[in-house]
Amino acid sequence: MFVTGRFALLVALGAIPVVIWPSGWTVVAWAAGAFFVMLCDVVLAGPTTAVAVSRAKTAPIRLGEHTTTQLSVVNSSRRRYRGRLRDAWQPSAGAGADSRDRRPVREPGFYTDLARRWEELRLQVSGDPAPPGPLSNRRDLNLAPEERQFFDVGLQPTRRGDRLAIRLTLRRNGPLGLAGRQRSLFLPGAVRALPAFDSRKHLPSRLASLRQLDGRSAVRTRGQGTEFDSLRDYVEGDDVRSIDWRATARRRSTVVRTWQPERDRHVVLVLDTSRTSAGRIGDQPRLDAAMDAALLLAALASHAGDRIDFIAGDRVIHKKVRATRRVNLLNEMVTAMAPLESALLEADWGLLGAEVTRTVSQRALVVLLTPLEPSAIAESLLPTLAVLAQRYQVVIASVSDPELDEMLAGRGDTSSSYRAAASARTLTQREDTATVLARLGVMVIDRGPEDLPPALADHYLSLKSRGLL
Repeated sequence: MFVTGRFALLVALGAIPVVIWPSGWTVVAWAAGAFFVMLCDVVLAGPTTAVAVSRAKTAPIRLGEHTTTQLSVVNSSRRRYRGRLRDAWQPSAGAGADSRDRRPVREPGFYTDLARRWEELRLQVSGDPAPPGPLSNRRDLNLAPEERQFFDVGLQPTRRGDRLAIRLTLRRNGPLGLAGRQRSLFLPGAVRALPAFDSRKHLPSRLASLRQLDGRSAVRTRGQGTEFDSLRDYVEGDDVRSIDWRATARRRSTVVRTWQPERDRHVVLVLDTSRTSAGRIGDQPRLDAAMDAALLLAALASHAGDRIDFIAGDRVIHKKVRATRRVNLLNEMVTAMAPLESALLEADWGLLGAEVTRTVSQRALVVLLTPLEPSAIAESLLPTLAVLAQRYQVVIASVSDPELDEMLAGRGDTSSSYRAAASARTLTQREDTATVLARLGVMVIDRGPEDLPPALADHYLSLKSRGLL
């Protein structure tokens, strides 16, 4: 049951007879009469079970995009149904967002919420219909007997993963508009917010570099990750080890073999979901930025004809995508990444390294998407890297915090000087750690959230061009 602003106005009007006939019995009589009329209005409102509500399935979307969930409401009774519907979702689902409003959905503050409630009270007192937005999650119902209506509720998730519906609330107004009946029920609903993949804007330029690499003349010398391309006449400066003596004997002129970067190589992406990935850089956690870099590299390597495996975990393997169908690779990866969250525990790099070894036995490019945290690397990752670097081409892609450079530059007062000293110490430790890893043959790419994806893609193209992949 609920009461409207009209009932509050009816009770307030009792001040008139109290002024005319000042007595306690007048107050009691008016209050009893108001409550009696209100109860009659509730009884005459009818049951809220007269309407049946169903929800259509909502397709996944990328984080920050807009979608709708459709509700079907049918009045199965023989009376007209007048009331209101509210479809409540998790705050991060952004319920009620309009596709024309691309601003981020935020929780209302105290004064905003107070103003909204005051407007609702004013509409209830006046009896005017509420003017909901075209995709609002609050809708007025006016259903004739056996009538069915469809409502679209706007959703604009602000967090990655599955955003769930909490409850659906139905109200049915009484004929006097003083009160009515209310019922809340759970109507299953979910929208999956996939990683945003903002770095896809860098893909066309990297694909152009890849096509240029494929169309470039073959490399002169053979190395790891190269395959035979063709024969040509020897020119001054060619490596004598590339001379094909059998072809030279047949042609009676010196002939050398040419090589090209080998296709169909193996790339393994390992995403760290431990506590170090939970740190926030600006408006997003490190984990989301690492996902963005992994998606760009996977898209580029897939176009190059390489096989990609994806592993995500910390102390357990949460998700794994095998290189079986290249056409659906990105779809499978974003679907696997969507529900991943950072766990507040240390990563078991022994487990993750063993999983890499089981996944690929031949030489491959292994990209570890993990923050360059000196303590975490020294304690758990360094022994595993010593083993992996002997078998694979290992790269560590780390999301750095641009604020460290800003702190280092600011030395205007005592407080900023202390922050600059702390920043310098942190940067020095990270550089020392990168130097230790370089001695093991591990390449470290430490960039900000926006610079890491293109830097990792460029490093991949560099390895391709030199035949080191």
